[in-house]
Amino acid sequence: MPELSKKDRMKIPRQPMPEQDSKIRRSNFKEVNLGFTEELARLEALRCLQCPKPVCIEGCPVGVNIKGFINLVAQGDFLGAASKIKEDNMLPAICGRVCPQEEQCEAKCVVGVKGEPIAIGRLERFVADYEREHVGLRAPEIKSKTGKKVAIVGSGPSGLSCAGDLIQMGHDVTVFEALHELGGVLVYGIPEFRLPKEIVKTEIDSLKNLGVDFQTNAVIGVTDTIEELMQNGYDAVFIAVGAGLPHFLNIEGENLNGVYSSNEFLTRVNLMKAYKFPEYDTPVFNVKDKNVAVFGGGNTAMDAVRTSKRLGAKNAYIIYRRSDIEMPARKEEIHHAKEEGIEFLLLSNPNKFIGDKDGWLTGVELIKMELGEPDSSGRRKPIPIEGSNYILDIDMAVIAIGNGSNPIIQKTTPEINFNKWGNIVVDEETMATSKKGVFAGGDIVTGGATVILAMGAGRKAAKAINDFLLVTK
Repeated sequence: MPELSKKDRMKIPRQPMPEQDSKIRRSNFKEVNLGFTEELARLEALRCLQCPKPVCIEGCPVGVNIKGFINLVAQGDFLGAASKIKEDNMLPAICGRVCPQEEQCEAKCVVGVKGEPIAIGRLERFVADYEREHVGLRAPEIKSKTGKKVAIVGSGPSGLSCAGDLIQMGHDVTVFEALHELGGVLVYGIPEFRLPKEIVKTEIDSLKNLGVDFQTNAVIGVTDTIEELMQNGYDAVFIAVGAGLPHFLNIEGENLNGVYSSNEFLTRVNLMKAYKFPEYDTPVFNVKDKNVAVFGGGNTAMDAVRTSKRLGAKNAYIIYRRSDIEMPARKEEIHHAKEEGIEFLLLSNPNKFIGDKDGWLTGVELIKMELGEPDSSGRRKPIPIEGSNYILDIDMAVIAIGNGSNPIIQKTTPEINFNKWGNIVVDEETMATSKKGVFAGGDIVTGGATVILAMGAGRKAAKAINDFLLVTK
């Protein structure tokens, strides 16, 4: 393509993402976004102004050289672009699909000041897919073996990111996963239509090929404690167990049949393939032609409600106590949900669940809300409107209002400091805990956050662990 002036680049519109038609995709679990073609990718990359000081990088928690990889895409060097990204991010196919770029790198994009920002995430996904489909995932250079061993507890995004960096630094790495499948929230939390599990498997296989040892069905804190890992020859430990303990509404009727936590519902469908029942022997509530309500306004709520629609729900509702302005889910996920026929009942809050004589859910009593002054999170506080109660007939409810930390490690490792919410306290620069040689990162430290923030913590911890090991005899 010819060299373009800054003025000409600014005239190129942001390229649309090809996607499944909403009327078709709401009945299947295939990926919604289909990915850029080579032509679309190069056109989008040409929109980049190649700023002398690319502030977009400041918005990336793992510090990807965005300017560099987009320049290579514009030149048509897609494999070179993939290599450039993987200097800082070992999981680009995943990040390109699920990270909130609109709040991070794209939010800093200079082009977005007067127009739409560069579609950085979509370009990242494109080059990662191009590499995988044309040459397979290529192995980076591995430094000479140091003889040091590191245990990583949890195979979610933080653990995988840390493992990828440490294995390249020459250390022996073992990842311990409590479940029977690897990937953490990437496999049990995010649905197939947003993140195909084959992509997660391919990324993990690439780490296996580098020499990372993965051990499943290993509940650290039960099968082995952190102290026992260190006694068994590990020179350092990185705790990346996430925040998988569900929060509930604590209202009347929450124990009725048909009320799920988002964790259980999504784990049954995503990890245990309940949507393929009886091919996979994991039943889930039969919502075909029934009414489903999901309580919450984040990405997990969107995942749950869009999943229920694909399982055949007649009506699928999002119940959220604030307005759509305060809704924390990604704009793309909200947009896709509305296209798929999800109904949004905003400024509504549940008072109690209603059931029949056999203990099955039949409805929920809601009360309308209005927004008052901002609360501690900066969002306007929802206030009940007296006398506005009404009943909504539902057959299944999913509670998606956040998660807490599993207390197993806290109970078995008293030397590690935890805060009042059950999260591990770390040094923000090194991710070191109060126990020597033990580091932590991801949702177990921050509480529920994003994939890319967890990965950023994993990379920061890997650097600190490497420094620690180099001075440890």
